Parts: sequence; structure tokens; C-alpha cells
Amino acid sequence: MARIAGVDLPRDKRIEIGLTYIYGVGLSRSHEVLKKTGVNPDIRVKDLEDADVIKLRETVESYLIEGDLRRQINMNIKRLIDIGCYRGRRHRLGLPVRGQRTRTNSRTRRSGKRTIAGKKKPPRK
Repeated sequence: MARIAGVDLPRDKRIEIGLTYIYGVGLSRSHEVLKKTGVNPDIRVKDLEDADVIKLRETVESYLIEGDLRRQINMNIKRLIDIGCYRGRRHRLGLPVRGQRTRTNSRTRRSGKRTIAGKKKPPRK
């Protein structure tokens, strides 16, 4: 079993797909890592030799991945919220940040504020 950056890679997948299970490694970075290390992208994870796993581990861990990347992203969002910019306010309110419309769509981002169609509010006294 190959364990890289604290993640167990799935044994039956090809290594180029298996590397994408690491947070911060997509398909393009996976190809880049495999080209640097000289590992065949078509080989299965279970067929990797120990030397290949060590080379892959060293190369992948030279990038910003997993916990460090998550921490950096959260710090960036926290910074936007603290300075009170438009994007920070949208993050704080749980609304779409990148200019999407909210009259329709954005269901996942506004999940807690669901309204019922056609329901009238009772009159205030």
C-alpha cells in the first residue's frame, strides 16, 4: 500500500489517478510529478516498487498540499473577512463570492435560508 503525504492511495487505480486523491494534487500536477520522477503513469499503485514510492513521496511533498494548503486557504478567507472587503462580506454571509446571481440558483451556497414558494407571511399586528 502506497502512503504519500498521509493519504493511502487506492491500490487498484493507475498511479496518475491515485495521486489525485491527495488534496492539492490534480491531474496536471500528477502528470508533472510523474514526469519529474520518471515513473510510468500507466502502472497500478499496487505494482509500484519501494524506490518509486520514495521518489514520488519526496516530489509530492515538495509542493504545498494537504493540511498546509487547507490552512493557507482558510487564512486567506479569514483575512478577507477581517479587512471587510466585498468578498469577505460574501464569505461571512454564506453567499456566492464570485459574482454569481442569487435570485435563482446558488442553492448550495444559501442552503440554510430556504423559503417556501407561494407561502404568505402572516400580517404583523
